[in-house]
Amino acid sequence: MPDTLTSAVTDALGDAADQLGVLIDEGIATVEFRRPDKHNAISFAMWQSFSRLMPLLGEADEVDVIVVRGSKGGPFSAGADIAEFKSMRSDPEGALRYGTVLEAGEQAIITCPKPTIAAIEGFAIGGGTQVAAACDLRICGESSRFGVTPAKLGIVYALASTARLVEVVGPAWARWILLTGEFLDAQTALRIGLVHESVSDGAVLDRAYAVAALIASRAQVSLRGGKAMIDRVVAGQHEVDEDVRTIYMQSLTSAEYHEGVTAFLDKRPPDFHAARRSGQ
Repeated sequence: MPDTLTSAVTDALGDAADQLGVLIDEGIATVEFRRPDKHNAISFAMWQSFSRLMPLLGEADEVDVIVVRGSKGGPFSAGADIAEFKSMRSDPEGALRYGTVLEAGEQAIITCPKPTIAAIEGFAIGGGTQVAAACDLRICGESSRFGVTPAKLGIVYALASTARLVEVVGPAWARWILLTGEFLDAQTALRIGLVHESVSDGAVLDRAYAVAALIASRAQVSLRGGKAMIDRVVAGQHEVDEDVRTIYMQSLTSAEYHEGVTAFLDKRPPDFHAARRSGQ
């Protein structure tokens, strides 16, 4: 990682520097929860850091795809740090402030222009499921469990978070998840679309990084454009406007487009990394 990016990442982590780890290797950025003693619970400082870190990684030329994971062996995350409830959410004003920061962190993951993958070892509960659902792709272990539990705490799940949950699993299962507060096993999560793949517990990271490497080998201009188009469709847009035309033209005038067409005609695999370097 270049020194300038390392410095920027350090600044973005802020007070969560000892709770989140960031590693970038061959285009794959890893964001790792590092609180195994607290089951990788997500602190207020971690939610704050997501708001700064995800836009930074989303714009970094060194990053093609981002993997979010817990500490090795899991769990992914037990959710929001309950220990902070008394100190930071003891009154309505504090709870609203906490919720605003949490929502900003979640939205930073959702709106990141680079593809994101949640590698879920063990359980992902509450905010853990929230972070996983905010990622584009989710891969879990066969013994993983999931749950969104505001009904057990007297909390109303935020509108933006509810919208993401509905987008991921549909309104019928979002009702089940929020109204019961019950945990889901990996098989149910796979069936309802909460995760894309369920693999053996020991294979989660290998599979997640294999998918990340595959995505990193694709044309980045296509990935950015694809995410932007999906977001527009989800938001209800079905007509081409000037912003969409701009996305089209960015693709058609890119070095990656030229490489993709040339490689196809030459009957060889495209090298989009070399194309991007030559086009810079």
